[in-house]
Amino acid sequence: MESDDEEFTGLILLSGLDKPGITQELFAVLAPFSITILDIEQVIISGRLILTILIGLNPNHEKAIEADLMDCAGQLDVDIATLFTRTAHSSIAIKQGLLHVVILSTKLKPAAVADLAGAITACGANIERVSRTASTPVTAIEFILSGSSQDIVSSALSPVAATHGVDISVSKGGLLRFAKKLVQLDVDSTLITQEVIELLAEKAGVGEQVKTITEAAMRGELDFEQSLRARVLLLKGLPESTLAEVADEIVLTPGAKTLIKTLHKLGHTVSIVSGGFSDVIAPMITTLGITHFRANKLSISQGFLTGELEGPVIDRAAKAQALRDFAELESVTMEQTVAIGDGANDLDMIAAAGLGIAFNAKPAVRAAADTSLTAPYLDSVLYLLGIPREAIEEG
Repeated sequence: MESDDEEFTGLILLSGLDKPGITQELFAVLAPFSITILDIEQVIISGRLILTILIGLNPNHEKAIEADLMDCAGQLDVDIATLFTRTAHSSIAIKQGLLHVVILSTKLKPAAVADLAGAITACGANIERVSRTASTPVTAIEFILSGSSQDIVSSALSPVAATHGVDISVSKGGLLRFAKKLVQLDVDSTLITQEVIELLAEKAGVGEQVKTITEAAMRGELDFEQSLRARVLLLKGLPESTLAEVADEIVLTPGAKTLIKTLHKLGHTVSIVSGGFSDVIAPMITTLGITHFRANKLSISQGFLTGELEGPVIDRAAKAQALRDFAELESVTMEQTVAIGDGANDLDMIAAAGLGIAFNAKPAVRAAADTSLTAPYLDSVLYLLGIPREAIEEG
């Protein structure tokens, strides 16, 4: 006896060299029959087309449909396989609690994908769909999962990322994935490739002393404010004109312009927080079109640095507070915030954000973040947000 939730379905799989008109011809063959289209998936890989169609049909038409499809295959010079059966049709569109898993690597190996798939199965999840969202400069593959929770899947996939040296992100599906976001970036060694205070220190001839203090602070071994004031004191007497020189030497991290331009184009907001100095990064902030930013302010008197700071220090607590303040200004919930950083000074904002990303970060930061990126391309963040390469604005 036929169940109420079952219907007679046909699965059509077409493969062959891609050329214009294939989809039109295939559906023209199906058009005369009493058929309902239930699902369609198409992908083109290296010039070859793979097209799958799930249809609901009258079982009495099975032989006629199959015969016409075989004739169509000959005319188009493609392969067509069919499977007709009575089954309960379940659409991914109606499934709840879907998860998105993104794996990124500059050289993705089969063993990494195999272990990822095995870990997904072991934690009771099912892979519903797989698609490539980027191929250069990193390969990004997105898996849509059902049947498990974010925490369970994240825990299961963490060892896979460590073993194979790949980046893996797990996020929830649903409308919130596409809602407006506030993306906040640290500056030194995140948005830019250098540490601003080290550039200033080189001009002042105290590079090694400042670098030693910086490294200890980034590892969380020193109180940030004390270490910052100690480093700034070493800059006492540096001419104010040096700040413009250093501003011209700043190098943006690869993909930074692309990340910010794309986020702005899609209606998201980008903010910047820095334990460095607004005196140096202000021109860059203007060029990038950033409206929300906080950074430290150097004290200057008669054209020279005094070795002191003006106003409150932007430490790890201040960075997290900036994220909350900017989110409120933009009417964005904290769940829809993203924080990206590399050092101990970024830990609080990474913890406060809906998605905390460690970018080429210290081990303690990677351990605390929701996900980490090790490839040196800042626009890889876009793939974690579900934005494919084809939708990205080149910077």
